[in-house]
Amino acid sequence: MIDHAHDLASVQEATERLLTAVAPLDNASVARPSRLPGWTVGHVLAHLARNADALTNVLDGRPMYASAEARDADIERDAPRPLDAQVADLRACDARFRARGAEPADWTRTVELRNGVTDSAAQVPFRRWAEVELHHVDLGTGYELEDLPEEFTEREIDFLAHRFLAHPDVPATRITDGTRAWRTGQEAPEAELTVTGGPADLLGWLSGRRDGSALTVTGGTLPALPPL
Repeated sequence: MIDHAHDLASVQEATERLLTAVAPLDNASVARPSRLPGWTVGHVLAHLARNADALTNVLDGRPMYASAEARDADIERDAPRPLDAQVADLRACDARFRARGAEPADWTRTVELRNGVTDSAAQVPFRRWAEVELHHVDLGTGYELEDLPEEFTEREIDFLAHRFLAHPDVPATRITDGTRAWRTGQEAPEAELTVTGGPADLLGWLSGRRDGSALTVTGGTLPALPPL
């Protein structure tokens, strides 16, 4: 059972960690490259603000973004802003999202995200939590995958493994950190491959943030995962 109220509190905690991390930066830092190809730190911060607005739209039953082009244009527009404007915007958008999430609602209802993807409304706060945590890592301010909360890492591995489940281009794969295990890829009675590694490295591979070189693969070679 997904506890959306717990996840909303986790969103607040994650956002405060991120805002604390960027507070010592200066305006020049906003223009430096992030860990995401082609994006500056300002692009990441702008995306996080606009994503909060977009997920508020989802909870309100509106389209997540007006269009893919509008989404990209908004990020490009907001990326060059000075740090204080970025921080104030992100803080305000986060507060609006959490306030909307705190309102009484039918959390079992189905909502629509981008590209026709649907999900339970109760899953939306966790999706926001993932945006904040993973993009905090992308800022390159010293927050690494190993620093993510253990609960988040386990749940995000589960979420991403499920995302690739039954994907025709991913062989049937068992993923394990030595204690827990997940299945992903094509449906089959038995997994063709087993991928073993630490939670941070598994999450890095599944999310496209690490190349998987720290993982151990038995039964074949490490699958190339489709982009998220």
